[in-house]
Amino acid sequence: MKVFDIEGFPNPARVRIALAEKGALDQVEFVPVDVMAGEHRTDAFKARNPDATVPYIELEDGSCISQCTAITEYIDGTFEGPNLIGKTPRERARIHMMNLRAEAGLVDAVGAYFHHATPGLGPDLETYQNAEWGEKEKEVALKTMRYLDSVLATDPYLAGDEFSMADITAFAGLAFADFANIETPANLTNLKAWRKKMAARPSFTN
Repeated sequence: MKVFDIEGFPNPARVRIALAEKGALDQVEFVPVDVMAGEHRTDAFKARNPDATVPYIELEDGSCISQCTAITEYIDGTFEGPNLIGKTPRERARIHMMNLRAEAGLVDAVGAYFHHATPGLGPDLETYQNAEWGEKEKEVALKTMRYLDSVLATDPYLAGDEFSMADITAFAGLAFADFANIETPANLTNLKAWRKKMAARPSFTN
């Protein structure tokens, strides 16, 4: 399996953490994509991944899978190790619900702020910007942080008693927020404690 990505970006980090949780980092081939040069927007790239995003994976039969949640599902079902997406219908539903909230409310919202209300990746890549929308999405990110803090007041992990891909997504979103200079409010003590706990996991330091 090949993983097309770029180190240091939030969505590639989600896939790398999932692989690390499964102990499978050495069982895949990482192929770097030159995002800063616009490689992800070339016709050749989009022929493999029409989303024009990283990461995506290429399987042995040549088929490709993009979107982090879908990739994580494939990883979870392919490699041995801790379950990341839930075992029962109830667990899977709750994990997917919280993962989507973390993705839309943190990763995507911070991304909108970064790409629209800041210089982002520079004028060559940021060909359209709407600063007002970016600022609105910053508000969404902060609202999501407050919501996640309330969840963590009663649960050790975002989807209940067990670590899951929802925790991976939220952690990546908060790291992206740091990079975009969106500070986690100091009074969100549950979220801060959870983040410290997550950062201590070996998979988050690979």
